[in-house]
Order: sequence, then structure tokens, then C-alpha cells
Amino acid sequence: MNTLLLFVLLSLLKVAIVTVILLTSVAYTVLLERKVVGRIQNRWGPSRVGPFGLFQPLADGIKLFLKEDIIPSGVYRPLYLLAPMIALGCALISISVIPFGAALRVHGVDLFQIADLNIGLLVLLAVTSVGVYGIALSGWASNNKYSLMGSVRATAQMISYELALGLSLVGVVLRAGSLRLRDIVNIQSTHGMRSWNIFGGFQFVAFFIYLIAAYAETNRTPFDLPEAETELTGGYHTEYSSMKFAMFFMAEYANMITVGCVATLLFLGGWSSPFGHLLPVIGGPIVQALLPVAWFVAKVFFFLFLYIWVRGTLPRFRYDQLMGFGWKVLMPLALANIIVTSLVLAIRG
Repeated sequence: MNTLLLFVLLSLLKVAIVTVILLTSVAYTVLLERKVVGRIQNRWGPSRVGPFGLFQPLADGIKLFLKEDIIPSGVYRPLYLLAPMIALGCALISISVIPFGAALRVHGVDLFQIADLNIGLLVLLAVTSVGVYGIALSGWASNNKYSLMGSVRATAQMISYELALGLSLVGVVLRAGSLRLRDIVNIQSTHGMRSWNIFGGFQFVAFFIYLIAAYAETNRTPFDLPEAETELTGGYHTEYSSMKFAMFFMAEYANMITVGCVATLLFLGGWSSPFGHLLPVIGGPIVQALLPVAWFVAKVFFFLFLYIWVRGTLPRFRYDQLMGFGWKVLMPLALANIIVTSLVLAIRG
């Protein structure tokens, strides 16, 4: 009984720590974006609140928390209130199956992963797919034409690009022979960068498809059509204010972090070093446990920086161009990648 209680307490502590780290990362990803886009546009970005503007996310959070929570009279209240909860809930749940470092168990609890599932990738895709409901319901329940148009756009866009995104991962799964995320990383960790799926696995086409589809999935530039301010005011969250608006905002940035984590695990060797076994073993057991986590964080940071860089440099697509690119270019490319990968693996096997 004591062992079970210890397992439950350690698991709850791990969930709390991961949630706090994720929400803090969301806040400072917003600050990073404002700083980097500011430099791209030849301005400073936030610099007043705290040293170098480091307390700006705290000030923004307090501001949103204290704002008046306005609920328009014409909304369908139950779904209007449920929609941001679905969006944020799915964004937070998806992080639970992601491993952040090499397996390290204490009293049967893996310190660097909340849930180690043998179908982790499938669960991840399923949970992120449910997030579409939050956006669809928010537009419909708001009883606003702009919100409805924004949510219809977002739903069509996310479902369309979800197909290409899912198909782009089939080549990786075929190569690993498993849907377990730790297995997919382990097969890439033998010879450093040469073993990564993007290079050694010849999945660079799949990586390109995944990256483009991920931008569309998270409604980010140049695919942020659902929030096109010139056409739809604020898109599907036009009628939301205070913390309900903040929940949609947090869900978007949490999904960006999740996308970066998945890309790191599936294409860039996860927490493995790009130098493989060429570097000598340094430090004690604590350093050896934390070094893979540092590699993982550095790779995810690269993806977040890429997200921000694209936002600061590329213009928005037209909606017909967006849908045409998804169905006419990415889908055939993804199917071709599966066929070629299958042939190569069959010839090798």
C-alpha cells in the first residue's frame, strides 16, 4: 500500500511540475515572439516591465485576469463556456505522452514522461484532433457571423492539413516499427545526426510536409486565415474576453510547443546528442540525466524560433491558395513519401 501511495504521489507531483513548466514556457514563448518580431521590424519589443522586459508575461497575465468578463446576451452559454476549456484542455493533455529525456525511474515512476504508452503517437494525434471541436463550438456558440466564419475556416483548414500531417508521420512509423515515442527516438540515437530520421532515415520530405502542416494546424502565419483581422475582426474568439480569451491564446502557444516536441522526437533524434558517441562522457549521474533534457529543449527552442521567424517574414496566404496547397501539393507528396519509404524498407528487408 505504501508503494502504491508513493507511486501516486510521485505521479501527481510530476503532473504538477510538467503543467507549471508548460504554462511558464507558453508565457515566455509569447515574450520571445514579441522580442524577436520586434527586432525583425527594427524595434525593441517589451522592455519596460522588469529587466529586459522579463516580467512582461506576468503583467499580461494579471491584466487578462482582472479584465471584465463580458458574455454577450445572444450566445449559447453552455457551449460558449465549454469551447475554450476544450481547446486548452486538449493542448495540455497532449504533453502527457511526450518523453523529455532518457528513461530514468524512481520507485517505478519515469521522471521525464508522464505516461509511457505503446501507442503514444496515436494518442497524441487523437487528442490534438479533438481540439478542433473547441474552435468549431466557439464560433457557432458566439452567435456572431464573423466568429462563425472564422471557426468554419479554422475547422476546414485543420481537418485538411491534419490528413497531410498524419500521413507524413507514416514513414517514420514504418522505419521504427512502433508507435511508442521512446522506440522512435531510440532508433535514431545510435550514430548521432546520421541516424536521425530527417537525414539517415531520408524523411526530409516528410519533415517538410510535417512542418508546413503544423503551421496550418496551429493557425499560425502564413496560414492564420481564421484570425484574418482585415476580414474577420478577431476570428473565432471575437466575442471572448478576459480569461476565456486567454485560454484560446494559451492553447495556441501550448500547441506550438507540442508541435516542436513531436518534430524533435520524430525527426531530430529527440533527446539524443547530434554528435552521437563521439563526445566523451562528462559529469556525474545528475549531469548525465539532465544533458539529454538540455538537447531536447534546445531542439524545441529551434522550432519555436522558426515559427516566430516565419511570422515576421512571410505574408498571409489567400484562402483558396491555402486549401489548394493542402490538397493538391501536400497530400500527394505525403502519399508518395509513404510509397517510396515502403519500397526502400522492403528492398532493404
